[in-house]
Amino acid sequence: MKPVLLLVPVFALGAGLAAAQETCPDPPDHAAELESILAEIQAAPDERTARILSDDLWALWTDAPDAEAQELLDRGMALRESHAFLEAREVFDLLVDYCPDYAEGYNQRAFASFLRRDYGAALWDLERTLELNPRHVGALSGKALTLLGMGRMEEGQAALRAALALNPWLSERALLREPPGEPI
Repeated sequence: MKPVLLLVPVFALGAGLAAAQETCPDPPDHAAELESILAEIQAAPDERTARILSDDLWALWTDAPDAEAQELLDRGMALRESHAFLEAREVFDLLVDYCPDYAEGYNQRAFASFLRRDYGAALWDLERTLELNPRHVGALSGKALTLLGMGRMEEGQAALRAALALNPWLSERALLREPPGEPI
């Protein structure tokens, strides 16, 4: 019996190593669609129209590279929506480990961290999101909110201006202070 018990952990370790060797495919290239939607948002006649178009952006950003990544993304988002923020972060950890070039994995992990008021972790993930997708409006507005939450008002206002340059209809526009540097 002892040899069987020894073989089970070795087998399990081997299966874990095989899974770790799988690689995530490249994220879908939605660049042209994203640019088109952003142009439509900037020309939108009203907030309602812009909000509908923003939903189209989220549909593209949350289009994961493969079924495994999509399952992790969906599971993490469901956990976050049910206020299980630590568990959501753990699932997003798995997603970014599996798909390190998929911006939305970092963005969603940042959101879970932000909701826990772990602004340092959120900011790191938002920076990584923006490295991968510099025109990610959600990450830019999230960065603005995170910096404001950290008391870094000037930087938060700059990030907010960058987000509003892409989508002038964001609800966060109410936080914008003019002229730059005016206290919030």
